[in-house]
Amino acid sequence: MAITQQSVFITLADQQTLHLRRISSDKPNGAVAFFMHGAVENGKIFYTHSNKGLAPFLAEQGFVCYVADLRGRGESKPVIDKHARYGQTEAILEDIPAFIDKIEQLEGKKPDYWLAHSWGGVLMNSAFARFPNYINDVKACAYFGTKRSLFNNHPKKLLQANFIWYFMAPLMAKKHGYLPAKRLKWGSDDETQKSHWQSMQWAKKTPWIDSDDNFDYAKAVAQLTLPPTLHIAGAKDKALAQPIDIQKFMEESGPGVQKMQIYGRRYGHKIDYDHINMLTHPHARNEQFKDVLNWFATAPKA
Repeated sequence: MAITQQSVFITLADQQTLHLRRISSDKPNGAVAFFMHGAVENGKIFYTHSNKGLAPFLAEQGFVCYVADLRGRGESKPVIDKHARYGQTEAILEDIPAFIDKIEQLEGKKPDYWLAHSWGGVLMNSAFARFPNYINDVKACAYFGTKRSLFNNHPKKLLQANFIWYFMAPLMAKKHGYLPAKRLKWGSDDETQKSHWQSMQWAKKTPWIDSDDNFDYAKAVAQLTLPPTLHIAGAKDKALAQPIDIQKFMEESGPGVQKMQIYGRRYGHKIDYDHINMLTHPHARNEQFKDVLNWFATAPKA
């Protein structure tokens, strides 16, 4: 089966260009999937140019996959610098709708399945809160290591979140005018000062409320039934998305069907997965990737 990749670009009004990577096979089954990366990341968490990763795996099964790069990340242009003033509010209100509109324009329908890594799942559920009409088109979601607030107190969390994300990162962002996470080896891409500050507030167990217009996401989602969502946790993901952190996010994401599965040796898997290799390890293909495929095939109707 031949897998092909191509880049799709979307022009925004403020001289920004968003990037979507379209990954598909020569035997599509009609299903369309939309992928959202997390903080200090870009869409490459889901694919390589040599067709490794979750998006090429689903393309092999007949899905047409669209992997997003949020504004300034990945192949979206211009790259983040000290002049970038946008944050996660713009990602929710502008970037995600622009991606969905472009996918609908190209495929004749909105995506059937939404997939996310880490903070990307928070942005996706936030988009459902803002645009409840999206829910009608989505059959199921799969989130890898997604949490909003951090409740665990593991030493690695104290280092990566409390010291680096809450203390050092604001200092670096203030110094440079943006967070140079890639140069600091804190992630695979940079963040604007605003997006870092906004995500930091939510990670600190503050209410799920937008700092720009005070929109109450938790209140909105509580009145909605989100698409059936599979939450994937890594047994070795001690700092950024322990089961307690994921469970709290599930609880505040409304009454819809949600399921969490933990991936590690004690649960019968090949390795103990962490926050990154739950999507990049070769064994993931036959473990969580196959489970995502099964979830999409069998998830209860919302």
